[in-house]
Amino acid sequence: MVDTTIQGGAGEGIRTLPFPVEHSVGGVGMQVGPMGPLGARGADRTWPADAPLDRVHRIDFHVVMLFDDGPVRHMIDFAEHQATAGDLLWIRPGQVHRFSRSSRYRGTVLTMQPGFLPRATVEATGLYRYDLPPLLHPDEAQLAGLRAALTYLQREYDDGGAGGTLPVSLHTAVLRHSLTAFLLRLAHLAASSEEASRREAGTAFTLFRDAVEEDFATNHSVSAYADALGYSRRTLVRAVRAATGETPKGFIDKRVVLEAKRLLAHTDLPIGRVGVAVGFPDAANFSKFFQLHTGHTPVAFRAELR
Repeated sequence: MVDTTIQGGAGEGIRTLPFPVEHSVGGVGMQVGPMGPLGARGADRTWPADAPLDRVHRIDFHVVMLFDDGPVRHMIDFAEHQATAGDLLWIRPGQVHRFSRSSRYRGTVLTMQPGFLPRATVEATGLYRYDLPPLLHPDEAQLAGLRAALTYLQREYDDGGAGGTLPVSLHTAVLRHSLTAFLLRLAHLAASSEEASRREAGTAFTLFRDAVEEDFATNHSVSAYADALGYSRRTLVRAVRAATGETPKGFIDKRVVLEAKRLLAHTDLPIGRVGVAVGFPDAANFSKFFQLHTGHTPVAFRAELR
């Protein structure tokens, strides 16, 4: 298996690890099995043995981890998530993540290559809904259903290969159907979690959040958002604080910082152009803003990842 980097020919940067079809049972575009001591390194051989999993890296495939133990701390797109027994983490292609060397990863990991499922299933299961939360907390009934579906999927997966009871074409078809059943349950859980968050946050925050997601690269003004949405600044402050515990300005800044981190990590854009892309025409002002919110200059942040 050959891994690549995010740089277009630069040869340096965050490693992007492709899906290892050669390690899958029967060469199919998915894997499911136990997690090893550090994430998925173990029986399923999802990551190459020399991959520095405790450093940031990207994958070009889907990963779902169901934990049997915890707590586990795992970074996804520069945000730390803490999972415990019964929780799931859903990592999508292109997201930057990092395993924690201090955490014990125990449970089951499912990986899937883009293109393994038909388009209709991809849409029905929200495989590319990057707006959905990566950390999911199923209740007892939901967890039982997910475990049953995953156990059945793993049994069918293990039935592949030379000693399988089905020819390759039928085995692949059964896997696709079994995987779809699991992903539909998972997608319902993710959508329900997002809907619950929306209800708790209220309409004002939901509209503000959506507006920030659309305009953060050009609009950093709380008053401008309030005017555009038809709310007073005070109303917006109350709604955002109730939903997130922070101010509208803090929410905007956090989104700007995340985008800046993504561009610094994923691209070779000069620092000044990264600043322009997130609404700072002046490179010095961007550097001051970034250092204020992260404790690192943009140059130092990028260098730390390389």
